[in-house]
Amino acid sequence: MIINLSTTHSLVSNWVGELRHTDIQTDRMRFRKNLERTGEVIAYEISKTLEWEEQEIPTPLGISVCKVMKEQPVLATILRAGLPLHQGVLNYFDKADNAFISAYRKHHRDGSFEISIEYVSCPDLDNRILIISDPMLATGASLVKTLQALKAEGQPKEIHIVSAIACTVGIEFVRREEPTVKIWCGAIDDELTAKGFIVPGLGDAGDLSFGSKTQS
Repeated sequence: MIINLSTTHSLVSNWVGELRHTDIQTDRMRFRKNLERTGEVIAYEISKTLEWEEQEIPTPLGISVCKVMKEQPVLATILRAGLPLHQGVLNYFDKADNAFISAYRKHHRDGSFEISIEYVSCPDLDNRILIISDPMLATGASLVKTLQALKAEGQPKEIHIVSAIACTVGIEFVRREEPTVKIWCGAIDDELTAKGFIVPGLGDAGDLSFGSKTQS
């Protein structure tokens, strides 16, 4: 299932527009905040699909029967670009367990690259709801490899992917490899460059959030 929030003309569309804008995105704090707010709205939308149960809640004047989440999800993200988006999801699922993965493109002289994973910190995922944040779903290669690494820590019963911008190529690849995932995104672009960058996209989300880095 793919949920593209830009089709609803919500505030997410406005924030994604600012994330893309070459003048506005030079403000790193605003860029991170727009990713965070996008994560918050998507977290709210995801919450509508989860299981809830009635619980008696004591108040100063009596008892109220309220609906509460039946279980807490596990929130995961790919370092470092995913941190602001992850924070937005965590703001709403504030009692959730968390997982962190370092997955990056290891570039070669010929212009090709491979996905390298060097660090995984994760709770047991058996029969848990997993929500993974990745601001740019481009080729989908790093996301699929990340999911494979996470599944070594247990088999989730449900997987949600949260992205600010996704590319149709990456969406199709992820769905081939992980057909049951639900993909939530702020916008979908159709073009991908030979080097695996989304067009028009927004550039490098990690660099725009935290500053440029040397290529490895």
